[in-house]
Amino acid sequence: MSDNWDVIVVGAGTAGMMASIFAARRGAKVLALEVAPEAGGTLHISTGQMSAAGTKLQKKLGIADTPDDHYADVMRISKNTADPKLVRFAVDNAADTFEWLVENGLEVLDDHPVKGSGHEFYKERRYYWGADGGRSVLQTIRPVFLKEVAAGTITLKLDTEATALDQDATGRVVGVTATTRGEGPKTWRGKNVVLTTGGYASNAALFKELNGYPQYANAAYPYSQGAGIKMARAIGGWTRGAENYLCSFGSILESDQYPAKILARPIHNPALRQPWEILVNKAGQRFVAEDNPSVDAREHALLKQPELRMWMIFDEVIAQEAPPITAEWGRAEQMAKFGQHPMFLKADTLDELAKIAGVDARGLAATVAQYNANLTGADPLGRQHRPRPIVKAPFYAVRLHGASISSTVGLAVDDQLRLLDKNNKPIPGLHIAGELLGAGQTMGHSFVGGMMVTPAMTFGRLLGSRILHWGSEKLRAAG
Repeated sequence: MSDNWDVIVVGAGTAGMMASIFAARRGAKVLALEVAPEAGGTLHISTGQMSAAGTKLQKKLGIADTPDDHYADVMRISKNTADPKLVRFAVDNAADTFEWLVENGLEVLDDHPVKGSGHEFYKERRYYWGADGGRSVLQTIRPVFLKEVAAGTITLKLDTEATALDQDATGRVVGVTATTRGEGPKTWRGKNVVLTTGGYASNAALFKELNGYPQYANAAYPYSQGAGIKMARAIGGWTRGAENYLCSFGSILESDQYPAKILARPIHNPALRQPWEILVNKAGQRFVAEDNPSVDAREHALLKQPELRMWMIFDEVIAQEAPPITAEWGRAEQMAKFGQHPMFLKADTLDELAKIAGVDARGLAATVAQYNANLTGADPLGRQHRPRPIVKAPFYAVRLHGASISSTVGLAVDDQLRLLDKNNKPIPGLHIAGELLGAGQTMGHSFVGGMMVTPAMTFGRLLGSRILHWGSEKLRAAG
């Protein structure tokens, strides 16, 4: 295998496939290294949220939208915590990325675009999903990528784990050392190296180091092990965005051996299920209006609670009358969990319930008493839906955890996606894209619809189509 590569892409996921495709179409000799046995990365499990302003579909529907409006919305939702340069770069080029997907077969849901789903809504309809989530995106990009592989314009090495970046005497990155399963380590030389290895959300130790919180849920892409961060830090790169860590609003895990798989996600959206229960923290105190329609407000409230934990507290009347807490379970299946699952607790008194749950007993008793007393008046936290008091034994608790399956922290880059050293100088020969940049840079301290998958595709496309340089470049007629 030749060592004279124009572009070496490390990671054949969302960003990596796009970077490879567009570099190959400019006539580059492209080597793509992928640790997994197949290309696609997190698109195998992603919800595939996309956002773009000024698309042909919007214009067809009479939606007047611009990248400026998109930018303003991202900064509004993120409370100006997202990186303005990267957001600007992403949204200014998002429509072209979306058009390319559509031209290559992507079909979005019939009612899309919409303003949002679940998290904070945009002010305009610029949010898109395919019918099969991230797999809809994967089924659009991967055939194009594999066509280039079949044509010989991209050389793909699967089951290949990159472990180090090679530099010359000037500090320029000139190669990658990697090991293919069943073979020994090899260093491949290239004029450009693009790291698109994804995040670290399946590496519990690195997750705790970078985020400052344990990884409670084992639900991320298994190959998200932080390889790119390790390699980049080894040559002087650094990470940023830890202050933007945010967890989802409470899942039920299969066990208390963390990280554990997610058993179920309770319905917290009051538009889908109004809460009958109360939510308390380890002190036994309520900390948020359970029917607050803003998931962003609820997530930030949970982020302030010890160990990102909360308990749903209710009584026998609520257990029998309220809708099940998840869409997947009926009442009988839900009630069967008590006494059989460590997150489902039941007791004859609130005091006993608090003790087995690990919640402060006095705090819980006082909270329940106050909640019951205020049912005929105003709720201190502003809750509106309060159909029943919590008074009839037995009493129940369901323990929930905040968790993340994406990577908040990412590598520091400049406005050309070049890795920065600790003096904020670009390290030549190396570019970064995808989740390796971290959700905290493109979404800030909130979950902003479409601001992970779309920037990953867009930055990969831009790297391959115009940012990378290797000397003699000629755009193929394939375009």
